[in-house]
Amino acid sequence: MPEPPSRTGLTHEQAQQLLARHGPNEIRDRERRGLAATLADVVREPMFGLLLVAAAVYLVLGELGEGLLLAFFAVVTVGLVIAQQRRSQHALDALRELAAPQVRVLREGQVQRIPARELVPGDLFLLAEGERVAADGQLLEATALEVDESLLTGESVAVAKLPVAETAVQPHPASIAGVREPAAARPEREDPVRVWAGTLAVGGHGLAEVLATGALTQVGRIGASLAAIEPEASPLQHQLQRLVRIFGVVAVAASTALALWYGLHSGQWLQGLLAALALGMAMLPEEFPMVLSVFLALGAWRLARAQVLSRQSAAVEALGSTTFLCVDKTGTLTENRMRLARLVAHDNGSGDAARPLRPVVDHTVHPDSPLPEGVHRLLEAAMLASRRGSPDPIDRALLEHGDTAFAEGGGQHLHPQWRLEREYPLSAQLLAMSQAWTDEAGVRHVAAKGAPEAVLELCHAGPQERAAVMARVQALAEEGLRVLAVAEGRFEGEAPAERAHDVPFVWLGLLGFRDPLRASVPEAVAQARSAGIAVAMITGDHAATALAIAREAGLDVGAGALRGDDLERLDDAALAQAVRTVRVYARVSPAQKLRLVQALQRNGETVAMTGDGVNDAPALKAAHIGIAMGVRGTDVAREAAGLVLMEEDFGRIVAGVRMGRRIFDNLQRVMTYITAIHVPIAGLALLPVLFGLPPLLLPAHVVLTEMVIDPVCSLAFEGAPEDPRVMQRPPRRRGDSLLGRELLVRGLAQGACLLAATLAVYALALHGGRGEEVARTLAVLGLTAGNLLLVAVNASAGLGWRALLAPGTRAFWWVAAAATAALGTALAVPAARELLRLAVPPAADLAATLAAVAAAVALGAIIGHGLARKTSAA
Repeated sequence: MPEPPSRTGLTHEQAQQLLARHGPNEIRDRERRGLAATLADVVREPMFGLLLVAAAVYLVLGELGEGLLLAFFAVVTVGLVIAQQRRSQHALDALRELAAPQVRVLREGQVQRIPARELVPGDLFLLAEGERVAADGQLLEATALEVDESLLTGESVAVAKLPVAETAVQPHPASIAGVREPAAARPEREDPVRVWAGTLAVGGHGLAEVLATGALTQVGRIGASLAAIEPEASPLQHQLQRLVRIFGVVAVAASTALALWYGLHSGQWLQGLLAALALGMAMLPEEFPMVLSVFLALGAWRLARAQVLSRQSAAVEALGSTTFLCVDKTGTLTENRMRLARLVAHDNGSGDAARPLRPVVDHTVHPDSPLPEGVHRLLEAAMLASRRGSPDPIDRALLEHGDTAFAEGGGQHLHPQWRLEREYPLSAQLLAMSQAWTDEAGVRHVAAKGAPEAVLELCHAGPQERAAVMARVQALAEEGLRVLAVAEGRFEGEAPAERAHDVPFVWLGLLGFRDPLRASVPEAVAQARSAGIAVAMITGDHAATALAIAREAGLDVGAGALRGDDLERLDDAALAQAVRTVRVYARVSPAQKLRLVQALQRNGETVAMTGDGVNDAPALKAAHIGIAMGVRGTDVAREAAGLVLMEEDFGRIVAGVRMGRRIFDNLQRVMTYITAIHVPIAGLALLPVLFGLPPLLLPAHVVLTEMVIDPVCSLAFEGAPEDPRVMQRPPRRRGDSLLGRELLVRGLAQGACLLAATLAVYALALHGGRGEEVARTLAVLGLTAGNLLLVAVNASAGLGWRALLAPGTRAFWWVAAAATAALGTALAVPAARELLRLAVPPAADLAATLAAVAAAVALGAIIGHGLARKTSAA
């Protein structure tokens, strides 16, 4: 077979030198979020402002120690927030590295895939349908290449591109030894054919030389950013931000009312302000948005470790509610490792299209078996209809097998001298690809391969021939083979025909390919079924092939296969009814995928759809979860999708669903905990004052409690193990709130029981003459112990207490140890006791307090569970 023009591209050393000179091929339209921006965000947080106001009030009262203590707490709070945000940022940075756009370059004579940021002027890079142009370049070779330049021009019509003639490229002296100066530095040619960074190849393929990279490209000059994972606010984040604003308004109103009431009632306005500040701090659930951001960022990082790259935080949320998986066959259920398995040549050597087609050779391919003479012409034409360097597994399988088989016979069927004149690409209207060649004698040949129906149409076969061929195709497809047909023809004239239909083709025969099912698929399909998720296979293959693979994968084939042409005849209502039972779709076009998604959504399904081509983008965009292929997927598909499979295996999709469910479970656990712990904090800040008791919680005590809450939320809960039954329960309903009525009731019940216990401890200690500072100490110790017990109860909810010993909850024990050590130090050091207004309590009182708190938390868990079940039933 003819090889592409000989080019070698840059060497590795030359590329490194040019990269050092020109810098990376990237556009920085926004600076990476730095420490100053993070600090600015923290300073704007209400909690930080309340701390500073409280510190100022203490200074006005002349209590320097308390003021400095709160100022210190403010600094520590800033440190905790920064640590959590940087942890999330590092996770997002890791995802950006994984999601960095790739480009195929020709270096040292080999096609390599490298990050687009490493592209340098002078590089030769390849373009194909569906790929983003990675840099400004000059086209050297092209076949039917069309580029969408609307990003720069606003024109929606794709532009046809033609390569610069080879003779127009003149060598110039190199500024680095052995490196040709990039074309951008040469004199401008007349009407040069250029491709521009950020534009999109929508058809054909080509080879271009890089002229400019990074900020020097056309798109770089206007400051456009093309490929980055942006931490956009998800629907849940918007929901929680609204919730926090509501709580904030309530907290301000309640604090203002308390300050006025206290001042008017006792005349101690500054003490009233301190009590109001403590109440405001206690009521602000500022953990909600922080926890969600951390969980989604780290959840996306965990998904990436499972080879599922999340491009949108909303996709992480939606995974747990998936009810329907629509997956491609090739490469997702199968290995995408096509092997030529069958060659069926037909007797039509005279070229008379009216003669009946009858098989003369039906050859089953074995690696070591010789190739019968009767199939040589069939394989030769199939190779001429295949493109070298193509990522298509069919092309690769044909060319690899043919090169090996024909090389042993002297190579007379390989035709290295033939010149490629034209390519007729596969389209939605004609599911066949043809290539036109000129041989040494000037004779022009055309070879076609594609769907049997399409090639029969090219050959203008009659009804009898069609019936005979399709019967044979059916038999091969029922063996699980993917079947293609091959034809050849010749053309006269100075130029190739404008359309493949204008070539007088002669039918040659059929090719059968076997693509093995991935070993992990049957188990993954069974897992999906047990999780209440329906799985449908969508393929462009013959219906019999699709059904054979579906049976092997364990899919439900009871309703048979729905073909694309049958689907087209169904109206929306009929299609919505059909998708309730059909799980195999054959001969489906990308445009029909969109109708399938919409039909499923009308039935109330939460749909995940896979795709890899340019035309798959609408379906990927419309699906609740679009899943693009990371290796063979086009840039358009990846940009339209919410998830990208870095390892194209159906098992990875199911693993992603499993991870999505775990993330949502842990989010619900932490939201219940946050609700629960804020009830006693707010109650202990407000109720003693209303009951005429000495103030219990001062601002410093609230901040100390928050310093336990914050790290526990983002560390202990995020790393909590999954429920063993996570894939044995039906999907959650799409749109379910993170903090629904059941969880709210559960959290309020837990918090109310802890509040009652700690308030009772405080009141009884005062009534028993223990003194204000001892009573406060017992209540604060009880609140801290109850806080940690609430973490344990909610982190292990539904998992059993052994879940607290799992590696992911190790952070809980570190935080518990740190909180215990901090309180122990505060009680042991007289100066710290004085600042916090605490005292060393009697051991018996402390034991009684801890027992009461433990009982209250246990009772709260039981009551909360019962009330939640009643709420759910209602």
